[in-house]
Amino acid sequence: MATQQFSDNVPACLARGSPVVFFDVSLDSIPLGRIHIELFPSLAPKTVENFRQFCTGEHRRSEQPIGYKSSIFHRVIKGFMIQGGDFLNGDGTGRTSIYGDRFNDENLSVTGESLTHSQAGMLSMANSGPDTNGCQFFITCGPAEWLDGKHVVFGKVVDSESMLTVRKVEAVSVGEGNRPKINVSITQCGEM
Repeated sequence: MATQQFSDNVPACLARGSPVVFFDVSLDSIPLGRIHIELFPSLAPKTVENFRQFCTGEHRRSEQPIGYKSSIFHRVIKGFMIQGGDFLNGDGTGRTSIYGDRFNDENLSVTGESLTHSQAGMLSMANSGPDTNGCQFFITCGPAEWLDGKHVVFGKVVDSESMLTVRKVEAVSVGEGNRPKINVSITQCGEM
């Protein structure tokens, strides 16, 4: 697999006005590293805001913050993607959003100004069909163009150190349903 080059860093993303969020990731209790992700609100504003609020804990239910902190990556497929965000059930069956149960797709065009699943490190919404976006997401571990037009791409991993953390998650041993045999969790998350 060719080594992907990253030309960005967090200060450069912030300087151009892009929100940057982070996940601190651990394998059981062993820290694996931090993933910085640049978000693109001009291309998918509702999707970005939903994801950002689940990163920061701003969204609340019954006065309690809900979001990605303490959730797991429940599905890992080497060479394809790492999937997480089901903080409701932890198994890929949970769905919620800041807008209700689900919200519609944005900017699925594969022409014009949109993002595609063209390389490793792209952040995309997991869904169960058209207009079923919620809290689950995935980060690509390689090109996945067959998903273009079906899943909203709304961000990307910022730098090589962050991508190394993605690769560490990608390398964990998995069992049935591509579920990691040892929990890979988001121990902390937020916005830079």
